[in-house]
Amino acid sequence: MIRSLTILAAFALAGTAFAAPPHEGVVATAALAPHAQPKGQPAPAPAAQKLRLKPELMLTRDLVTFGDLISGLSVQEAAMPAFRAPALGETGTIQVSRILEGARAGGLVREMTEIENPGLAQVVVTRAARRITASDIEAAVKTGLSERYGIDSRAFALSVDGGAPSVAVEPELTGEMSVVELSYDDRSRRLQARLMVPGSAATRLKPVRISGQLVETVEVVVPRRAIARGETLTAADVTAERRPRDGQTAELVGDLKAAVDKVAKRALIAGYPLRNGDVQREEIVGRGDLVTIVYETPGLLITMRGKAGEAGAMGDVVTVTNPQSKRVLQGTISGPGRVSVKATSGGRVASAQ
Repeated sequence: MIRSLTILAAFALAGTAFAAPPHEGVVATAALAPHAQPKGQPAPAPAAQKLRLKPELMLTRDLVTFGDLISGLSVQEAAMPAFRAPALGETGTIQVSRILEGARAGGLVREMTEIENPGLAQVVVTRAARRITASDIEAAVKTGLSERYGIDSRAFALSVDGGAPSVAVEPELTGEMSVVELSYDDRSRRLQARLMVPGSAATRLKPVRISGQLVETVEVVVPRRAIARGETLTAADVTAERRPRDGQTAELVGDLKAAVDKVAKRALIAGYPLRNGDVQREEIVGRGDLVTIVYETPGLLITMRGKAGEAGAMGDVVTVTNPQSKRVLQGTISGPGRVSVKATSGGRVASAQ
């Protein structure tokens, strides 16, 4: 709920606007109009603009004026303060009954019914802000460590005690967060810091203070999206990120080449590091499949039908059997349904026919 302004002087700020005489320019324009009223007859009053409540609004300041809430007011009336805005980055609501009561108390209308309400019970007010992320805080701390302690922290991640705080600053500020105070223990890698965004009243009034520790990281491969079981991973499906070392580094996939063109053995979740057992090379020959056995040397090419004794991917060595001679050979999978055999002697392949 957004608090209303309790300072009655706020209404006095716009009091002169209600007592001000009609703008002289309007009168002069009416007198010069081609169809001006005959002398002695009053000019018709300009049609009043219809007043209407606005359902929602986005603010960049800490005050909500009646002009923010009601369309159709004069410039002076619209500038009249009404309520306190939410905190930076927050959203609040104002009950319509309070808005109407405030408008009548401020002399904007005589009756609440003069303001058209399109079926609203409350008006939603959002205070615009720029959000400072955990990555922004980590980058600022690492920059501070480099400048003040000469530490290259690229291989480390910042673990903030209790998690990174939620920080919102004025939306017009574009400067990077920076470290104002920093202490660091090289043995424990513990640190404490006070940070701020240059020019931000929010971080000046409420400084951002953190404590945490640098933790060693390793490069891991993570899916960019959910991967279904049996789906082949492409270069667009995975990315390499640095994550805290958790003692199971040997099980994690750390090279993009080890993941691309592999098949998911189970459903994979986006953002979770891949383990070696999560993917496998795509099998292009299945166990028991009928395959073409190929023997090729300069000037000689022999092909025959065979049965794969093992499943395998491209480049795997598998056993194949000639169904007629029952001879078992070893060959390398060279394509879908294709096994290339290298004979140790000229008579081995021939006898296998």
